[in-house]
Amino acid sequence: MKYNKYIIGGLLAMTLTAGMTSCSGDFLDEDLTTKYSTQYFDSEEGLEALTVSLYGNLRWHFGYEWAYGITLYGTDEWTNANDLTSEPWNTYDNRLQPMNCTTALGAANNNCPAVDALWNELYYGIASCNTIIDKAGVISDETVRNRCLAHAYFLRGYNYYRLTAQYGRPVLQLTPASGVVRNFKQATEEEAWAQVISDLRQAYNLFAGEEFTYGKGITWTKATAAHFLAKALLFRASERCDAFNASTKEADLKEAIEACNYAIGARQLAPNYSDLYANWTGVDCETEQLSEILMAAGFNNNSVTQGRFGNRTYNYFGPQFGAGFGGGWTKRGVWTGEMDFQRCRPTEYTYAAYDHVNDARLWKTFKTVYGVNTVVDASRGVELGDPGVVMILNTKDDHTYDGYTFGAYAQGPDFKDDAGRLPEWREDKDKNLHRQTADAGELTSTPGQWVPSASVLYQNGQYVAPNFKSTAVCNFFAGINKCTDGTRQAEKGDAYRDVTMARLGETYLVRAECYARLGDYASAKKDVDVIRARAQWKNGENRSYYVDGSKAFEVSNALHDNASNAAMYENSNPWMNTYYLSNPKQPVTTAASNLTNWTWDNLPAEDEAILSKLGVSGQQQRAIQFILNERTRELIGEWQRWETLSRTKTLVARAKAFNPEAAAGVQDRHIYRPIPQTFIDGLKNEDGSDLTDDQKKAWQNPGY
Repeated sequence: MKYNKYIIGGLLAMTLTAGMTSCSGDFLDEDLTTKYSTQYFDSEEGLEALTVSLYGNLRWHFGYEWAYGITLYGTDEWTNANDLTSEPWNTYDNRLQPMNCTTALGAANNNCPAVDALWNELYYGIASCNTIIDKAGVISDETVRNRCLAHAYFLRGYNYYRLTAQYGRPVLQLTPASGVVRNFKQATEEEAWAQVISDLRQAYNLFAGEEFTYGKGITWTKATAAHFLAKALLFRASERCDAFNASTKEADLKEAIEACNYAIGARQLAPNYSDLYANWTGVDCETEQLSEILMAAGFNNNSVTQGRFGNRTYNYFGPQFGAGFGGGWTKRGVWTGEMDFQRCRPTEYTYAAYDHVNDARLWKTFKTVYGVNTVVDASRGVELGDPGVVMILNTKDDHTYDGYTFGAYAQGPDFKDDAGRLPEWREDKDKNLHRQTADAGELTSTPGQWVPSASVLYQNGQYVAPNFKSTAVCNFFAGINKCTDGTRQAEKGDAYRDVTMARLGETYLVRAECYARLGDYASAKKDVDVIRARAQWKNGENRSYYVDGSKAFEVSNALHDNASNAAMYENSNPWMNTYYLSNPKQPVTTAASNLTNWTWDNLPAEDEAILSKLGVSGQQQRAIQFILNERTRELIGEWQRWETLSRTKTLVARAKAFNPEAAAGVQDRHIYRPIPQTFIDGLKNEDGSDLTDDQKKAWQNPGY
């Protein structure tokens, strides 16, 4: 059966492929191949090679549609656009069930994430960890032995964290198995969390501080273990575990705070939010070496990080700006740093969670302008490099655009209202009308300029963004830039940038939530404000400036030598956003903003509106819900929203309130995933007999 190779192992194929890194060449050049037998793991050399290879288990998470399907879909933040590859994970319809959703069972295509995919892959890594833990005694050097054990306990703890967060009741296989094993005991959720916490405590105690043994920017350290230990303790102290956590909750929260204290003391936040994602300039650049990054799946231009499970995340957040509503004015390609596969569409909540005037994260994350790179229309004054796709992120109380006609190219938006009046846009005095830099340029276009494709969020106080569409489901939206990569050698080639999986910005919010759950609201506010203070506009910043990983095109890609490609890059990226179009009453300014002027009794207006819609009351619940909103603003698109909402048992309420596509289908059972039927069907009793139907049902999560 397919499941056997993951739970019991054998020759662990993944373990002898080179680990990924963003660092030393020596680490990449290690000759780790599948030429070795399992006897190799009985040697010191073999076990350390196996330890190095554990990093490879992380790459899988970002190699295909499951990257977003099982982590982002079906939440308050993200819904599907016109592409329906992973639709069942967003709509919670009857296709999301224990059997893998195939085309025969209603999937749109063969790429729908399988229910058993994560289950299988995580056990694959666990098998390697079990081998290291079991055989570590053969390593004579205590430093090397502890390093290997720290890695093995960490990845096993992390993988069981993911299994338990997703499925609730996994199999706890803690020793190497040999032969074909088809009889397993299913753990309770309480037992599973105890094991996760035990493994992560072991890793935390074994890691020797912040030693970057396998290269800065990718190596797991004590701070990495501390972060995930804190998350596991917080999970056990949260609402999903209320059936069994009464006796451990307070101690767990206090221990989680201590773990966060270590990570926060050992590492530093990046000074500017742009440093984390927007300023990515190419393979192994400074962005990937930031002290804030606690764990990343490592990718680069070495062939060992490419292939079947190479980094495909650049596909998931872009709207269909090319052949869809864009009308061909903005052609996609490596120069744009992304593909317009329109997988993840922000919800109204996602845009509304931000202070559009004062929170720089909105404008440093969301891409709102694409340049014209293929078509010139002299009759309308459109030149190459002009705005080709413009997304105005205005707010519900803005009525500037109530009388204007917007839409895709077929409707020919010209930014005039029914009376022929122009909006009060500021006119650029320079010849180079649209090019922005980090500290110069204050405009996004000239008055009345015709733009091939334009959208707005609100008209007449109504959320009208989903109406701007060229197909059955909206494919016109502002995507995020956390995965854009201009270094790809081919339009559909693998990305070369690392994928951040944990960072210190989240650690502060974990600690803040722990404080809030303990009733220490003053300390919780201090932690939240550390994050919000970084999110403020800095003095001297140009609020119209936007940049993303497309910038790497001019530095790292061999295709840059091609004059035609260089021109496409230049015309596609005007390096501007729609800040002033979206906030039409705001004067041009480079002054700093303030996001820390709030109290628990008087939250920011955007948060009060969200909490009001959810019907939240009581100081602790208001605090937790506010922190969930802050997690959106800080961590949008960072592969963990579903698990966060499942942990706090807010998934159903928030999906119903903010995700129209999920609202009808989501139910209480969906805070757990179905146990894969492929696994259950392969099980046997101790006497070798097949499980009865009742026994199979007992393995399955309620409601499936």
